[in-house]
Amino acid sequence: MAAPNRRKVAIITGAAQGIGRGIAKRLADDGFTLALNDVASSRDALVSLREEVTADSGVEVILVEGDVSREEDVKTLVDAAVREFGGLDAMIANAGVAVNKPILETSADEWDRLMNINARGTFFCYKHAAAQMVKQGKGGRIVGACSIAGKTGMRDTAAYCASKFAIRGLTQSAALEWGKYGITVNAYAPGPIDTAFLASFDAYHTSRSGAPKGSWVEAQKSTTATGTLGTPHDVAGLVSYLVSDAARFVNGQNIIIDGGGVFD
Repeated sequence: MAAPNRRKVAIITGAAQGIGRGIAKRLADDGFTLALNDVASSRDALVSLREEVTADSGVEVILVEGDVSREEDVKTLVDAAVREFGGLDAMIANAGVAVNKPILETSADEWDRLMNINARGTFFCYKHAAAQMVKQGKGGRIVGACSIAGKTGMRDTAAYCASKFAIRGLTQSAALEWGKYGITVNAYAPGPIDTAFLASFDAYHTSRSGAPKGSWVEAQKSTTATGTLGTPHDVAGLVSYLVSDAARFVNGQNIIIDGGGVFD
């Protein structure tokens, strides 16, 4: 049974780097106890994140390695958080990968890997988090990782776009099903965020065009009204709001955070 005055508990998948790492730091500053997940190959980065978070914020953190495309791993993650901390208040289904290729060069294996991690993994995170929240009877917050690529098609990223459109639809459907339990389901839809993930897009595009390294990322600044790239901290601020009590009436939304480039 959960302690009556326990801290709120959040799970973050894909937490080792980039946006996930930024979200972990922000929610720790907000006072959340954290269960951080990533694949085994990212263990060193997860350990360093735990050390950083506990030193800066003093919150409790557990690390749960696993592959979100495997349902048993996601169930184990949720069970571990509940067992260790007494409940679950927020699920941040952040884990994701990308494939930069034209459709005619994308293999079935590449398509399957992307859909398995991005769409299937998010489905499992939503499903098992909601099951626990319904059981607790106190509502909860579920947040997924969409993208501006889930708002509009993009050249050479068809598989990635398809997976993010799937998350957009899943988020809306889940919100309709679970609103009656006090569970809100939303997603953040970032544009160009200054991460290693964005750098991988730059490597692809510059290798294809012969342009200097970094030139594609630099060009992304002009796609925003602010003329800048976003940061993981920017996305983390939105997530901080979405998991707060103040966001109780925000539900089923895929919220663009791109400096003013793509508009609903």
